[in-house]
Amino acid sequence: MKKKIAMLFPYAPSYREPIYQLMDKELDVDWFFCGNATRNMKMFNYHLLKHVDLTMKEIKIVGSFTKYKGLDKLKLEQYDVLIVAGVYQNLSEWKIALKYGRCKKKPALYFWTHGMYGKESKFRLLVKKFLYHSGQGLFLYGNYAKELMKSEGFKETTLHVIHNSLDYENQLTLRSTMKKSIIYRDFFGNNNPVLIFLGRLTPVKQLDMVIKAIAHLKNKGETYNLVFVGDGEMRQSLEALAANMNVQNQVWFYGACYDEKKNAELVYNADLCVAPGNIGLTAMHSLMFGCPVLTHDCLKWQMPEFESVRPNRTGLFFKYQNQNDLEYRISEWFRVNAFKRNIVRKNCYYEIDTQWNPQFQLDVIKKVLQID
Repeated sequence: MKKKIAMLFPYAPSYREPIYQLMDKELDVDWFFCGNATRNMKMFNYHLLKHVDLTMKEIKIVGSFTKYKGLDKLKLEQYDVLIVAGVYQNLSEWKIALKYGRCKKKPALYFWTHGMYGKESKFRLLVKKFLYHSGQGLFLYGNYAKELMKSEGFKETTLHVIHNSLDYENQLTLRSTMKKSIIYRDFFGNNNPVLIFLGRLTPVKQLDMVIKAIAHLKNKGETYNLVFVGDGEMRQSLEALAANMNVQNQVWFYGACYDEKKNAELVYNADLCVAPGNIGLTAMHSLMFGCPVLTHDCLKWQMPEFESVRPNRTGLFFKYQNQNDLEYRISEWFRVNAFKRNIVRKNCYYEIDTQWNPQFQLDVIKKVLQID
């Protein structure tokens, strides 16, 4: 059954381009974004979509509270389904919930959102529950949020895990061309195991822990190479730390790289992606090219993509902010999996190919909205 869908979000980050274009191709969707919304991230080129309306404006009210100016001029009653971001700090989302909530016939209201994190205050939890209960259902990034919301009284039939995705088709093409290279042997002059991190070098990522780990493990007779693919405010201090701990020859500050083929080569030829802070989209990028992930186990401070890390299959977890355990887990991974590299690589591929891609997301949307 064909249904007319309105997608109403303040903005769209560039990584959403593949799933939005797939939806645009296979579903009947009109897209509504705020033409003035800006964020500290690369934005999606909205004009790649067929029917885009940018007349709304995101207006700041006070603190983190906002609203959509121009919302009242949109004729949303004509749609069968309305999908919104579920931002509780946006007063217009509450207006939408009151007008098109569960008690109304049309359009059916859905939220595409993180849902619960597990770290909400009692007040914030109450507010989120009130807002999210107004919809027909929620598209959630992960099963962790789903279980939290079930424990808060949400019906399982209203909670739909949609995960996340990157530029899967292009990355899949790149992956098919990948083969082992000598990029790390050429740089480091050895064949030691390679740890890698991809992303901004910021304080929240706690990357000093990785440098300390390879220094401490070196003192125990275990030598690892470490590659940082990315740049950011912590680069100078991390370089200084590496020098102070006498492991500067084991660390390659590759810098920011916008060449996806080169990124693919760097990840494919690495042995373990280590993210002491939250993992986020880095997990998907890493697993896509066959590199397992090590990150922390405090789920309320994680990003939804941590769920792609399957212990002893696609990676492992260490105790949150525990330097000793981080070092132990690095050592353990290579002790246990030293002769399983190809098996682990296939496990990583399988995880992304079956759950973290645009087609999986589209299939979830079609099933929930009962679209053939």
